[in-house]
Amino acid sequence: MTRIIAGDLGGRRIAVPPRGTRPTTDRVREALFSRLDHQDAMHGARVLDLYAGSGALGLEAISRGASAATFVEAASSAARVIQANARDLGIGDRARVVKEKALPFLTRTTDEWDLVLLDPPYDIPLADLTAVLGALTPRLAADAVVVLEWTSRAPRLEWPRGLEVERERDYGETRVHWARWGSVEA
Repeated sequence: MTRIIAGDLGGRRIAVPPRGTRPTTDRVREALFSRLDHQDAMHGARVLDLYAGSGALGLEAISRGASAATFVEAASSAARVIQANARDLGIGDRARVVKEKALPFLTRTTDEWDLVLLDPPYDIPLADLTAVLGALTPRLAADAVVVLEWTSRAPRLEWPRGLEVERERDYGETRVHWARWGSVEA
């Protein structure tokens, strides 16, 4: 079990999948969302939680004022946990769960997001993550914020044109990147 840290649902517990995911630690979530709060990036935001796992990141965003979240998770057991968490928190009408891999989802969707939270497996190949970020950019609203949580041991990531990294911070084995979609045409 983990918990929602702050907002309307602060303190509520959520389930995590029994295996196959790496839940974001409370320390990292607190730091990540503190910066997003400071940027006023969540109020009314349409959120995409890619590689969603338990859905903790997207659920935290809803708790802190996001209007809705789409959770994309390839593992059936994890997708069921996200659905149950949203239902148990009473926000099922603001949470859409998609059981699909990130890249195929991004290539077929026409939705647009204000805030994207990515927490891929640490062992995802760099080329695969780069492809996902490239497929994501046409789906970003003007001035969208993208947060990537990945291993601090990974090689340097090439960000797509127009997606500008504003900050990177290490938390032990985890590196969090905050980026903003600029006005540059990709």
